[in-house]
Amino acid sequence: MANKNEAKKPNIFVRMGRKLKETFSELKRVTWPTFPKVVKSTCVVLVVVVVFLVVVTGINQLLQFLLELLTGIGA
Repeated sequence: MANKNEAKKPNIFVRMGRKLKETFSELKRVTWPTFPKVVKSTCVVLVVVVVFLVVVTGINQLLQFLLELLTGIGA
């Protein structure tokens, strides 16, 4: 049979400390992007968002126009 001490979890503060140490260890291995790459990626995201905004707004206006034609609410 297994000994009680082997199955017992460590203290919650010990586990939290280990997790923080592991997290900082992983963050040291991350290759962070350079500032120009971040700016370029941000611009790409903003352009894509604006394009989708225009497309969705256009579809909305078209559907609104078709609804007014069908129901005659605008007349």
